[in-house]
Amino acid sequence: MPSSSNPTDDGSSAAPDGGLMAWLQVAGAFILFFNTWGIISAFSVFQTYYESGELFRASSANISWIGSIQSFLLLFTGLAAGPIYDMGYLRTMLLAGGSMVVLGLMMLSLSTEYWQALLAQAFCIGIGGGLLFIPGVSVVPTWFSRRIGLALGVASSGSSLGGVVYPIVLSRLISRVGFAWAVRSIGFIALATLAIPVVILRTRVQVAKRRAAIDRSAFGDGPFMTFTLALFFQFMGQAVVIFYISYYPEQRGYTDRTLAFYIAAMFNGGSTLGRILPNAMSDHIGVFNTMTPFGVCLGISMFCLLAVRDAAGILAEAVVTGFLSGVLIGLPPVCFRALTADKSMIGTRNGQGFAMAAFGYIVGGPGAGGILRSSETLNWTGLWVFGSTAIMVGAGIVGYVRVRKVGWALKVKA
Repeated sequence: MPSSSNPTDDGSSAAPDGGLMAWLQVAGAFILFFNTWGIISAFSVFQTYYESGELFRASSANISWIGSIQSFLLLFTGLAAGPIYDMGYLRTMLLAGGSMVVLGLMMLSLSTEYWQALLAQAFCIGIGGGLLFIPGVSVVPTWFSRRIGLALGVASSGSSLGGVVYPIVLSRLISRVGFAWAVRSIGFIALATLAIPVVILRTRVQVAKRRAAIDRSAFGDGPFMTFTLALFFQFMGQAVVIFYISYYPEQRGYTDRTLAFYIAAMFNGGSTLGRILPNAMSDHIGVFNTMTPFGVCLGISMFCLLAVRDAAGILAEAVVTGFLSGVLIGLPPVCFRALTADKSMIGTRNGQGFAMAAFGYIVGGPGAGGILRSSETLNWTGLWVFGSTAIMVGAGIVGYVRVRKVGWALKVKA
């Protein structure tokens, strides 16, 4: 039997768009983002630490595979997790996903070889995160309508807070108690916080008893598939900045390792506002009208990292780039909702769309690592051009989806 609480209706009535229960769903989703994308947002700290060779020796591309597979599985797991959510197994997903994330962190703390870190961090945490991410993006849209952008923006800002807290915890503890206990500490944080969504998250829309794992009609939905392609390119570029924002200034000599770890926190601190403000803006001017210019500006900001020559510059760039990158986590669920007519299919459509776009991480992280090591001296120019170009191509495709929906008129909400 489905393990979630009884849904209140079949989705035909209007979403409450507020109230205690609705905002509790936002709080629960906030914690899920904190422990899924928040952990991934801290990967630049792991990349920088692994590059030092203190735990194991591996190339930049091989190290990037850990973060890329983790990110990929978080999204690709949605292909199975979406239909499971739609059938009502919310609480089972929360318990299974939370257990895998905590187990993965504890196993990572015991790792001393590359393959061990790959299994624990990439596969175990990645799959567990996928079981948590789909409820995080699927519960909230059923409780909000007019303020859906703001609600999902607040929820997704949990990933930014996680991206601030986890790098700082790792930075402070690695130097004091070592890598193993630093990772165990964030495992205990995840264990404590992930108990909360199990208690407070509720489904509102009547669940389907049986449903196909894949919505085949989505493949013939032009706007849906085109937006998914855009997200593929933008995730490709996002992987570059998430993985290398800390290692870049340390390797170039702009900062020491301690400050490099804090740059990840600064990046994610800027991303907090980048989750909330653009999402709130999208409620007024439209989600595609918001995502397109922010994507263009993000590509430009990443390219400008090549002009940085000191610690002050990299700190400023980290905050600005983090703010602009917030739209890539906060707005896609709103876009998928806007492109889904049957709201009872939100879980399936979210999972399907994110699963296809997830291949961007598989290309982006290792691709950037290969470019970086393509010359005798590290090819940072090629890396940032690769990342910024992918982001801007994706932004252009989002703009095309907007034109397909409403035409070229500038003052139309879309």
